[in-house]
This record gives sequence, structure tokens and C-alpha cells, in this order.
Amino acid sequence: MNTDENERKNILDELLPTRGEGAYLQGPIYFDYGIHTSLGKSFYVNSNFTVLDVCRVTIGDNVFIGPNVSIFTPIHPLRWQDRNMYVSEKGTMTNKEYGAPVTIGDNCWIAGNVTILAGSKIGSGCVIGAGSVVSGEIPDHSVAYGVPCRVARAVTNLDGLEYHRELF
Repeated sequence: MNTDENERKNILDELLPTRGEGAYLQGPIYFDYGIHTSLGKSFYVNSNFTVLDVCRVTIGDNVFIGPNVSIFTPIHPLRWQDRNMYVSEKGTMTNKEYGAPVTIGDNCWIAGNVTILAGSKIGSGCVIGAGSVVSGEIPDHSVAYGVPCRVARAVTNLDGLEYHRELF
């Protein structure tokens, strides 16, 4: 391992201590905390990955994520009276942020420019189309896309490459 690879590994070990073997993150990446995020084995993410992990983010094994994907667990109050900064009892500026966890199952493909919002659950074997905004639950083995992201159909055996010779 050369010096750059060693330095990269040390940074990732500190930022993302819970990541499976073979997890690879193409920079640049951004995490609020990192320690609230767990990545499965053989995870791959392309550039410009942003994770605001105020709450738990759990990503399964063999998940592939395209460029410019964001995962947001924070939720902010809708009323400005509840959302604005204020002085806490300790005398420091704070706000009333809360959140909900995000879960992505095994063997998923999340295409580029997808946004995954607080409380979302993407089942195993799913494909999420480019530019989608996920704000709820996507069942296992679904193809889903859009704003808001909706299930279009199930992934079936007919999606196997052997049925798509035009791709070769």
C-alpha cells in the first residue's frame, strides 16, 4: 500500500469505522458524523456523496451508488418559530433539529443524482432511477423512480442479461 492509499485508509477508518470489506468511496465525500453510518461489504459509491447522518444510516452489502447522491436524515420544524436558532439553557446557540434513520438493503443500485430523505427504507434488490427523490418505503426487488419516487414495477428474471442480447 503506498502512502496515499495508507492515508486514505486511515481517514476512512476514523470517519467510517463500520464499513464492510471491499467498501470503496470515490471522493469527494461528505458526512456530518460518519460514525452513524454503516456500509456493507463490496459497497461502492461514485463522487460527490453526501450523508447528513444525524440519525443512523444503514447500507447493505453489494450496494452501488452513482454520482451526486445525497442521504439526509435530519428533519427541521416547518414553523419558523420552531426552526430558528435560539439560546439554550447553557447559553449556546442551538436549534430544534430532529431526524429519522435511513436504510438501504442489500444488492441495490442507486443511480446518479438521487436524494434519499429522512425515514426512507429501500428494500433489497432495488433499482432507484436517476434524479429520484425517495421519501418513503420501496419494497424489495422494485424498480422505482421519479419525484416523488414511486415503484414502477418489480425486478424479474426477464431483466437478466441473457434476455437482452442487444446489450452485447
